[in-house]
Amino acid sequence: MKTLFHSHLIPYFITHVKKQVLKMGGATGRATTLEGKTEVVANVKTLLESSEMVFSMPASGLKVKEMNELRFGLPEGTTAQCVKNKLMQKAAAGTDYEAALTDSSLLKGTNLWFFIRDDIGASIKSHKTFVKEFEKKESHGIIGGVIDGDTLDALQVVAVGALPSKKELITMIAARIKAVPTKVARVVKAPNAKLARAIKLATEKEEEE
Repeated sequence: MKTLFHSHLIPYFITHVKKQVLKMGGATGRATTLEGKTEVVANVKTLLESSEMVFSMPASGLKVKEMNELRFGLPEGTTAQCVKNKLMQKAAAGTDYEAALTDSSLLKGTNLWFFIRDDIGASIKSHKTFVKEFEKKESHGIIGGVIDGDTLDALQVVAVGALPSKKELITMIAARIKAVPTKVARVVKAPNAKLARAIKLATEKEEEE
C-alpha cells in the first residue's frame, strides 16, 4: 500500500517543529535590529544591576514546554533569559559584573542566564529539580556564575546556593546577637560570598561583649 504525502502539508510540519524547539541562536525580527539589540542590552543591564548573583546553563535544544516548566519553577525575583554573548558583555559594562564577564569563559556557546535578585538557594534548587525531572543533568548542568564580582565554576555556584537565605540569616543573627534591627540588616546586606564571614564576625563581637 502506498502512502501519499501531500506537499502542501510541508509548511505545516516545518512550522510545528519550529514551535516545539526553542531557538536560542540566530534570532530573527526585531531582536536582530540595532534598536532591538539596544533594547535587549538595556533590559539585561537593569537585571544585572538588581541581581545579587547570576549563573548560566546551556540553552541549546530546550523545548518550549521545558523552558516554560523551568521558568515556572523559579522563585519570585529570579529571571531566566537567553542572552547573546556580545550583548551580555555590553550589558555588563559599568556594572559589578563587568570585570567577571569581560572575555569570560562563561561567554561561550548559547547560554540561558539566571538573574537572581533575592533567593539564591531556591533558584539553584529550581535548576537542580529541572535537570533531574527532565533528565538533563549531563547536557544542561550549570556552567558557572558571578557573585560579588567573582567568577564561580559550577561547584562553587552550588556551594553558594547552600548558604542561608536572607530570611534565615535574620533569624540566625537575631537569635545569636543582641542587636537592633539596623545592625542585623547591615550584616544581611553583605554579599552571599561573604555571609559566612559576616556571621562569624557578628558572633565574635557578641562573645567579646
